[in-house]
Amino acid sequence: MKGIHILATGRAVPKHIVTNDDMAEIVDTNDEWIRERTGITSRYKCEDETCTSLAIEAASKALKRSGIDKKSVYAVIVATTTAETAFPSTACMVQKALGLPDEVMAFDMSAACTGFVYGLNVCRGLLMTEPGKRIILVGSEQISRIIDYTDRQSCILFGDGAGAAVIEGSNDEFYHRAWSDGDSDMEALYCKGIGHDGAHLMMNGKKVFRFAVGAMQQGIDGVLEDAGLSIGDVDFIVCHQANLRIIRNVMKKYDVPQEKFYVNIDRYANTSAASIIIALDEMFEKGMLHRGMKVICVGFGAGLTWSSALLTI
Repeated sequence: MKGIHILATGRAVPKHIVTNDDMAEIVDTNDEWIRERTGITSRYKCEDETCTSLAIEAASKALKRSGIDKKSVYAVIVATTTAETAFPSTACMVQKALGLPDEVMAFDMSAACTGFVYGLNVCRGLLMTEPGKRIILVGSEQISRIIDYTDRQSCILFGDGAGAAVIEGSNDEFYHRAWSDGDSDMEALYCKGIGHDGAHLMMNGKKVFRFAVGAMQQGIDGVLEDAGLSIGDVDFIVCHQANLRIIRNVMKKYDVPQEKFYVNIDRYANTSAASIIIALDEMFEKGMLHRGMKVICVGFGAGLTWSSALLTI
């Protein structure tokens, strides 16, 4: 077994939509200012929903669409930084809600916005030891829980949501790169943990922007080099949906049609670990992805962390 195959996907978002005009009633901003700088027009915000409920809904959709026997699920992995509880894990609660067997590995992983892409290789490693099994990989975030709505630089950027994929091992080509830099400027993007008052997301937008463009290019180039391919051999590139200007700057590095870069940040904003899998689910739903296509997923996040994966659909 070389790689992994996505059997099915699902996504979930809160019912409540917050437009840029709504944000202008909370903080000193306006629709034009937000759209020009970020590409965002609206985002979803939890009211009755939670990080856990979104994860369960997305995973349930993916599991139903996959048509697999629940007994074949070996693990549930949830990439998140906004779980309601430090323990038990969100993954354990997903396992219970889906009625999966007890003999299932369930754990959360925290790599911020990079979490889902990290998770793809974690799935691959686990499935190499358990041929014939499947893993449910979820990215779920309730970022509104840690947003400071008096900080207009950051509060406009984020939204809540979840996406999930049912993954199995395959002989398809799969290449993965991952980096972390704990010596970097941690204050570029951080949030205090349990026991701290005022545990809000803090971000230096300029530092993150400069880091993000280079990190995503490094990720794309890395997996292309490993695969012995050029960017023209790839059908789609799905970047972490953090800021449209970041994605456009990455686009400029490559001589390919802009349509190869899938973008949906306008409707979701930055959903952290959920952004890439939400995008993939939309693409499957629209009939854009077909068996045999090559897709690069590339993301970056706090840590600082960044990662890329080239997979065959």
